[in-house]
Amino acid sequence: MPQRELSVGLAQRAPLHGPNALARLHADVERTLARHPEIDMLVYPELHLQGVDHLPNDEQPAALSLMAMPLDDPFVARIGDVAAAFGIWLCPGSIGESTSTDAQHNTQLLFSPDGTLAASYRKMFPWRPFEPHLPGTEFVVAPIDGHGVLGLSNCYDAWFPEHSRHLAWMGADAIINIVKTTSQDREQELVLARANAIVNQVYMLSVNCAEPVGRGHSIAVGPEGQVLAEAGAGEDTLVVRVDSGQIQRVRAQGTAGTNRIWSQFTPEDAPIPLPLYGGRIDPEQWSPRYRGHN
Repeated sequence: MPQRELSVGLAQRAPLHGPNALARLHADVERTLARHPEIDMLVYPELHLQGVDHLPNDEQPAALSLMAMPLDDPFVARIGDVAAAFGIWLCPGSIGESTSTDAQHNTQLLFSPDGTLAASYRKMFPWRPFEPHLPGTEFVVAPIDGHGVLGLSNCYDAWFPEHSRHLAWMGADAIINIVKTTSQDREQELVLARANAIVNQVYMLSVNCAEPVGRGHSIAVGPEGQVLAEAGAGEDTLVVRVDSGQIQRVRAQGTAGTNRIWSQFTPEDAPIPLPLYGGRIDPEQWSPRYRGHN
């Protein structure tokens, strides 16, 4: 059955903080959908509901630690209630997740239109040495009913090409990269968004927080590296359509009608050792079609 296009809203917003964060999220979703009723999925920046930027820098790590919670916390369920109230897919950014072993992770959340927590992903590459969270160890992709497959990516993950490559290999048509870039390197991240899209033939949707906290410039990139939309520094909503059929066409015809990176190897080619990872590229496992998604 052919997949339908997915209308995704990238909500570039300043972080929320305080006891009314969820109510303010609900109100923002309502306003955004009133302006853009075609949206199927709404995505917010990293740690959107747990802003600590109003505090002195030396107090922020402890504040984040105090806000960490398990995924079965009622607060998480109430985020799902927001998704259910509007019948949309909702990525509220990420939250600090605490575990039974007292570990803490920066965990991206994705809720289905009925409010169910459909997927969670622990950031694999925390921004060291600045971020206190422990790295996750599992890549996460999520099928979106009738719309293809999304890969979850959190901020600094985009700086590590093996992260986006692995999500594409697992079958992602689009990668949702939630971001909280407050530093001077957003310009470089825009280059990375295009590069990751090009070398993996996927959509890259990177939503950053807005000024005055963040540097803004959220960006949506198509599978051949074309910029579909880009925001300025202030609050904005980018609305783009993700077409999994376009992924199929680009991979079959080649980027710019030429490059077919996922057809680079044949099963008869010799494996290529990857000493950095203690592994190898196995030609028989190279293409995403071997993962059952294409």
